[in-house]
Amino acid sequence: MAPEPRGRGRTAPPAPAAPPGEKLHKVLARAGLGSRRELEQWIEHGRVTVNGKAATVGDRVGPTAAIRVDGRAVTIVPAERRRVRVLRYHKPVGEVCTRRDPEGRPTVFEHLPAMRGRRWIAIGRLDASTSGLLLFTDDGELAHRLMHPSSEIEREYAVRVYGTVAPDTIARLTAGVTLDDGPARFAVLTDAGGEGRNHWYHVIVREGRNRLVRRLWDSQGVEVSRLTRVRYGLVELPRRLRAGRWDELPPEEVAALCAAAGIAPVPPRTPSSGRRPRDAPPRGAARDGRKHRR
Repeated sequence: MAPEPRGRGRTAPPAPAAPPGEKLHKVLARAGLGSRRELEQWIEHGRVTVNGKAATVGDRVGPTAAIRVDGRAVTIVPAERRRVRVLRYHKPVGEVCTRRDPEGRPTVFEHLPAMRGRRWIAIGRLDASTSGLLLFTDDGELAHRLMHPSSEIEREYAVRVYGTVAPDTIARLTAGVTLDDGPARFAVLTDAGGEGRNHWYHVIVREGRNRLVRRLWDSQGVEVSRLTRVRYGLVELPRRLRAGRWDELPPEEVAALCAAAGIAPVPPRTPSSGRRPRDAPPRGAARDGRKHRR
């Protein structure tokens, strides 16, 4: 009898079962302690322990795990019970997107409302000379999904440049040019008019590389005199929101933003009459970060 050919008639071994629990950095991100990348650095630096032992990147934890960060206990929030908050902030020129600046410049975090046991996480950044829309959330997983290159979330900017841009330059910017970190292009570039030496354009990019919009224009010798982000994904910068002010997205807009990122949180409960939700702005403070006049 001829030997049976290799691989025929054999049953493939079962795939190994996934380890129990959830990745530690995702659990910490959902608890609102920071972005996933930032939390991985915390784990590498020995700031996180699980059940009394130093954690390592890639560890998985169950719902009963005792997690501590810098010695402080962390409450594990089940995915189906988390409440996601998102702020919309109008960043003025001159502010930086770090929590502390060694040069003493003002930071965007100085204007945000305080929270108990959680931190605001910036969804992307804007350089000091760029103004406009910045989103903040207390959910590190949402921030990670919205910033990840695979999401291709649209970022729209209003750009003022000196002079009129030639049609062949616009064609190159939309077809693609090579920058020092790889090819890039504007997904959309539209003429928004202007007078004199100044001319406005609206551009859309689908990635968040450092100073990408400015570098694209610079590659063609075009000088940008003003740059403002006016939209991030589904969220637009409203005209009523003045520079240096914030407001909080309503639950339905948060749900739509989460859905765009592939996350479906349970809608937050409506506070009962006479009670303010936890972490609500102090009495007398407007939702856009301003004090009411009495």
